[in-house]
Amino acid sequence: MIEAPSLAGLDGISHRFFTRRGGVSAGLYSSLNCGYGSGDSPDNVRENRRRVAALFGLTEPELLTVHQTHSTDVITVGAERWTSPGAPKADGLVTDRPGVVLGAMAADCAPVLLADPAAGVVGAAHAGWKGALNGVAEATIAAMEKLGARRERIRAAVGPCIGRDSYEVGPEFPAPFLAQDDTNATFFRTAPRAGHFLFDLAGYLTHRIGRVGVAAEATGHDTLAAPEDFFSYRRNTLQGVRDYGRGLSAIALGS
Repeated sequence: MIEAPSLAGLDGISHRFFTRRGGVSAGLYSSLNCGYGSGDSPDNVRENRRRVAALFGLTEPELLTVHQTHSTDVITVGAERWTSPGAPKADGLVTDRPGVVLGAMAADCAPVLLADPAAGVVGAAHAGWKGALNGVAEATIAAMEKLGARRERIRAAVGPCIGRDSYEVGPEFPAPFLAQDDTNATFFRTAPRAGHFLFDLAGYLTHRIGRVGVAAEATGHDTLAAPEDFFSYRRNTLQGVRDYGRGLSAIALGS
């Protein structure tokens, strides 16, 4: 488990960026696979999620994740609960309610955890390149503000994701980022393969979050480069493996 320094010291906030260790799944999904969208046994996934929830002092039904679609849609969690599979489609969750854990799943995409302890509001977002470009982090911050959070008090942490030395992209990839802001060129550098680039997803996200007045940091872990610790969609794809486990990052109100 990994904690971000900026979130670890906040009163009344619990968070964890989980590695792939500590679960019951085997083989390709070894071991803390928390994604029902994988081909893993649902019983294994349920037990893994139960273990995650227990670390927050809660039960598995109180761990909420969504059916992630690389959107900017954010759900505000009140008294309602849902089960997975069958979760609503979105890529962000926010709440001001204790007794629930908000989770974001990823396997190279970036999980983002956010908190305003003074307002008692937390959020979790899933940000692949498309969600990051379209503003899923900003949408999550805006949803937190509707619950009373203030962006000058919010702290955000970008968790383990594919690293800047691993994320090779094609020649067409930078165009929408440069069209948005030509200074985004700083998040790309030339890759060893001709015509390709290396993209700094975590750096881009922390920049975007900071630009709207929220303090942000990245844990700095590269999911592709650390197979013992993290699931990676791209690593499996490069090896000709079609499925992959899903890592979980989670945050809740409560010590």
